[in-house]
Amino acid sequence: MTDPSRRQCLAYLGGLAALGLLPAHAEEVTGLSFGPPATFSPETVVTRARALAAAPHAPLPAVDEGWLNMNYDAFRGIWFDTRHTLYRGQPGAAQAEFFVAGLYYPHKIAMNAVEGGLSRSILFELRTFDMTDQFPKLAESGTGFSGFRLLGELEVEKRFQEYVVFQGASYFRAIGRGQAYGLSSRGLALNVAEPAGEEFPVFREFWIEAAAPGAATVVIHALMDSPSVTGAYQFRITRGEVTEMEVSARLFPRVELAAVGLAPGTSMFLFSDINRSRFDDFREAVHDSDGLMMLNGAGEMLWRPLNNPREVEVSVFADTNPHGFGLMQRARNVGDYDDLAAHYERRPSLWVEPVGDWGKGAVVLVEIPTDKEINDNIVSFWRPATPLAAGQEHAFSWRLYWCATSPAEGLVAKVISTSSGARVFEDGRIFVIDYAPHPALGDDPAQIEPRVTTSAGTITSPIVQVNPATGGMRLDFTLKGDPPRAELRAELWRNGKHVAEVWLNRWVRA
Repeated sequence: MTDPSRRQCLAYLGGLAALGLLPAHAEEVTGLSFGPPATFSPETVVTRARALAAAPHAPLPAVDEGWLNMNYDAFRGIWFDTRHTLYRGQPGAAQAEFFVAGLYYPHKIAMNAVEGGLSRSILFELRTFDMTDQFPKLAESGTGFSGFRLLGELEVEKRFQEYVVFQGASYFRAIGRGQAYGLSSRGLALNVAEPAGEEFPVFREFWIEAAAPGAATVVIHALMDSPSVTGAYQFRITRGEVTEMEVSARLFPRVELAAVGLAPGTSMFLFSDINRSRFDDFREAVHDSDGLMMLNGAGEMLWRPLNNPREVEVSVFADTNPHGFGLMQRARNVGDYDDLAAHYERRPSLWVEPVGDWGKGAVVLVEIPTDKEINDNIVSFWRPATPLAAGQEHAFSWRLYWCATSPAEGLVAKVISTSSGARVFEDGRIFVIDYAPHPALGDDPAQIEPRVTTSAGTITSPIVQVNPATGGMRLDFTLKGDPPRAELRAELWRNGKHVAEVWLNRWVRA
């Protein structure tokens, strides 16, 4: 399953400050303290990962019980003092601030600053944090860093604001301009929805590079570890209207990895028009993502609307050398949700673009039942067809786009909504799919051929018509036979070509 604490701690994320690369013994009113310098390159992390994999797994340094047993309100009483922000006042692309370990974050994570080819460990000191008068008196040695956030000039020049967070296992998230945090990514997914239970690798150490003056990109290195695998990661992060990450991962399995997930995305879907009747809620919809989009190796654009099932559902979309996939948020108007506090319309989509050939495998979608929006219940990732062998190095690279609209969209008409309900005057269930306006659709629905298939039951009465409310086309059809489960596929063709995303859905009778 996914890490439930991510959403519970969303409100906690705050505060970070200044660097002068001071020696470890310096006692300064402001500024972080550092260990001695050591030469550094990306191969430094690779060497560490390889050495870790060759030895038995050792647990990360644990946080003391006093720090772990605080309640949420008490834990909010400590935050980073921005006077100590890393790279504060320097002309680079980003600054960094840190989070304390405790409560939902049980491990002490090592942090390093890199500048001019030299790395220095960042020493954990409670003096770099502020806290309320009611915050309990706990030993400094009992905790450490749990993660960090990057700040940059995202919206306004010379005003640094948060746009990336790394915290919790190997989780991280980002936003582009005008967005609010929603879904997350992570370094690696292991054994998701498997009977033996999920394993959560941890980024146990980070190296944060100082950006060159005027540079738009900041580079982060991370050392991943778990009982089954270690890894060396590099993130090249460029903020903007779309925040882009170039991710490279070199993995060193201790055991054979069969149920492995590359470039995983983790999100939340509670309800939309597809399952609205199950929820007594004033809002129109509640979700961080509403669909899985895939551009497969054959060039087909696929759309699978998300659902909140009664039982765990796993969908596997076999492919070879995919062009991209990701969890999308398409409903972008306030009225789509009618929630003036959560602003789901501002949550980013996350598009994954493989770099190089990933070969045979599958995009996997896991949907987990939930009755609360605080729980992340959606996971997607790429699973290679061939297990990753133990004792060998496996290298993968991909790009992440934290965006409002994926760079792959626009080739054909996209699906903007899906709804379903029982037929009123006849047996069967009606499905209604709305498509955004697109030149490929043309103006005449009579020229569009709908092709709808099902794995069970029968399809009747597929009809394409103009939807005057959207300016695009609407397809509706009826599923008859009351099957307990059916895999549905709908396509729109015109002049022998696909003119819309291929719509996929799994119907499961309640």
